[in-house]
Amino acid sequence: MPGENLTREEARERARLLTVDAYDVALDLRSAPGPGPEPRTFRSVTTIRFRCAEPGAATFADLLAPAVTSVTLNGRELDAKAVFDGSRIALDGLAAENVLVVDAECAYSRTGEGMHRFVDPEDGEVYLYTQYEPADARRVFANFEQPDLKAPFTFSVTAPADWTVLSNGEQDGEPEKADVSSATWRFVPTRPISTYITAVVAGPYHVVRDHYSRTLEDGTVLDIPLGALCRKGLARHFDADDIFTVTKQGLDFFHDHFDYPYPFGKYDQAFVPEYNIGAMENPGCVTFREEFVFRGKVTRSSYERRANVILHEMAHMWFGDLVTMQWWDDLWLKESFADFMGSFSQVEATRFDNAWITFANNRKAWAYRADQLPSTHPVTADIHDLEDAKLNFDGITYAKGASVLKQLVAYVGRDAFLEGARRYFKRHAYGNTRLTDLLEVLEETSGRDMAAWSRSWLQTAGVNSLTPLATYDAADRITELAVLQEAPEAHPELRPHRVAVGLYRRREAGGALERYARAEVDVAGPRTVVAELAGAERPELILVNDDDLTYCKIRFDEGSLDTLREHLGDLTDPLARALCWSALWNLTRDGLLPARDYLGLVRRFAGAETDIGVLQMVQAWATSALTYYAAPASREPAGRELAGSALSELRQAEPGSGHQLAWARFFARLAATEADLQLLGGLLDGTARIDGLDVDQELRWAFLGTLAARGTADEAAIASELARDNTASGRRHQVRCLAARPDAEVKAAAWAEVVESDTLSNALVEATITGWARPDRRDLLAPYAERYFEAIERVWRERSIEIAMAIVRGLFPALQDDVSTLEAADAWLAGHKDAAPALRRLVAEARDDLARALRAQECDAGATAR
Repeated sequence: MPGENLTREEARERARLLTVDAYDVALDLRSAPGPGPEPRTFRSVTTIRFRCAEPGAATFADLLAPAVTSVTLNGRELDAKAVFDGSRIALDGLAAENVLVVDAECAYSRTGEGMHRFVDPEDGEVYLYTQYEPADARRVFANFEQPDLKAPFTFSVTAPADWTVLSNGEQDGEPEKADVSSATWRFVPTRPISTYITAVVAGPYHVVRDHYSRTLEDGTVLDIPLGALCRKGLARHFDADDIFTVTKQGLDFFHDHFDYPYPFGKYDQAFVPEYNIGAMENPGCVTFREEFVFRGKVTRSSYERRANVILHEMAHMWFGDLVTMQWWDDLWLKESFADFMGSFSQVEATRFDNAWITFANNRKAWAYRADQLPSTHPVTADIHDLEDAKLNFDGITYAKGASVLKQLVAYVGRDAFLEGARRYFKRHAYGNTRLTDLLEVLEETSGRDMAAWSRSWLQTAGVNSLTPLATYDAADRITELAVLQEAPEAHPELRPHRVAVGLYRRREAGGALERYARAEVDVAGPRTVVAELAGAERPELILVNDDDLTYCKIRFDEGSLDTLREHLGDLTDPLARALCWSALWNLTRDGLLPARDYLGLVRRFAGAETDIGVLQMVQAWATSALTYYAAPASREPAGRELAGSALSELRQAEPGSGHQLAWARFFARLAATEADLQLLGGLLDGTARIDGLDVDQELRWAFLGTLAARGTADEAAIASELARDNTASGRRHQVRCLAARPDAEVKAAAWAEVVESDTLSNALVEATITGWARPDRRDLLAPYAERYFEAIERVWRERSIEIAMAIVRGLFPALQDDVSTLEAADAWLAGHKDAAPALRRLVAEARDDLARALRAQECDAGATAR
């Protein structure tokens, strides 16, 4: 039988045959703590009750496990060695009603896939959690691993008696004693859900409890027990009160607008170690990466980001868990909605009322990049198999889809949109849907033809550019203002856009740059006239897509671009300013604005940016411009100038402010001169001080990372810092700093640990790659360009997809930015046409990023020559 990579066609056939009635899963996790042989395993016994539409037919169950002890189908013992091939269990001779029992030895994971096992270096405690999306539940229990075979799940877990054990359902009675030191927890059956959102969390977690209550319209009271968990070592940093505040605000918002009570009983939120993603929407048992428990001072944008993720996952309880896509083609039906609802609810229900600014400046940048890669795809994608699905958790499925929904709200109206959502939930509760199901309810509530809108926005790829073109009369008034729409040659779709066009000017020299006229218009085709703005006084800045109603790349006319070069900091509206920063960054990425010009704008105007999230995004873009888009000959002087500007802003920032912290971190990334490195060292050892700057443990590691990469901090200094912070976080920082050191033997050892060995956990693989790939010494990384292309097919074949993706992306020789690297990537793609499509996609994306960097460098070098 085929291997691990389930295809859409196989899933359709299995769904045609089977209806799953119930799962009963018993996990014995007593093998998790203490010493033991590796690979370490646990017992998993699964009972599946299901029906077959064609008695006598054959199918298969999914299981990735080192060994299967027994397989029983309808009381008939099957030969486990004959029916289990390592990824599937062959089942033939099915009856109309069936009971399958699989007793297996499943493996604990160190890659963040399946049942992840983490040993805390601080106290030796063991923590477990599961992560499945899209198809790793089969690493923990036998199942039919596809989203449209939903069923109720009943879990029981045997584990050390002093642990906390959670699953999706509420605990069913007190734990029962299993032996002298262990107990068995049983959980009430879930509502019908998909395999990928089942969950188990187990270990000596620190737990905080709270409660949410709401009286519904029919007079009944909805009670939701709340829980928040983290490792014991993080308990002193755990601000559960703020997490519960956002949680309750979100529950209020979604109940106000969705008219469908939260359907999954309790609501636990577990912050877990070595997590590969931001969070996962397991109903009743949401998991988050523990980096959202802040060990040191962070800026307001970090709290905003955490709140957004909390609300994003909560929106999934309806979009994704209650109603689930039929297959991964329609992944956007949950992710786009959750991404949109995360920001929507933040603005309306929490203290983070500037979330649409963050969305415009941060989330959409992710979408713009993804939509210009050769792998771009429509929001509704064509997902052939599970490997395709894994790679489509991308900026298009999330951020572009959310942007399109924001445009949809402008198109059909807020009330029609929300009423469509309410009908969607009630009509398809506990079921599976496709695009047509959503369009049907939106047509009902809006009265609009959704088919044409869907064809343009959901079923075509690429991003449009919108550019203003104005003519003026002798009195300096607009005679005509048009919006020009362009599309890339590979994706020529011109879409309907509902946009606002804003006109800005200064009332007096040195004054604020403010909007004095605005018009909304439906852009269609290559040229649309904005008749309402005819006769307006000449603006200094024309901002297309003011208020960020649509998804597009904003372009400027020459006059507007000249205004921004001199007066970007005079823009008083924070959203307009964020949109301009984003547009300028897109111009830089597209090789239309020299990197030196963008960096000049950062030096001149970033210090006046009031929105901390925008500032940190601009700083990140500046780092990328310096690393990838600046002409090689100008990198070093440009870096010195930018570091000098960062240090100046650091010294001028309000003591103790988030802006001061942001500038401190930015300066640390850029520091390269002897004086800069001496300052970082002095801030570490206490001989230097900047008023108000608290050099806490996280900031210490940030400073030390640069000192290590620059050759100023040696292995002993890094070991000394680990002694101060001998925690899981400290261990990750230590590994990153060690791999960053500018030494050929260090780079060789780090490469071997990641590429030639599989002993590192997912978190330490990530930390090693991050340190190894620092741009400080490109020459030391040059010998690995050829080795990369020799190794990646083997890596893809031998490692789990999560680790393989990290290696293929993280070790691509992007810093060897010359034509020969581009040619090497082209040669690999030409010579490996039969390689896994997902692997080819990753290489093609990295190759495209490199080609873009070379074009931007050429633009920057041309500006230097002029």
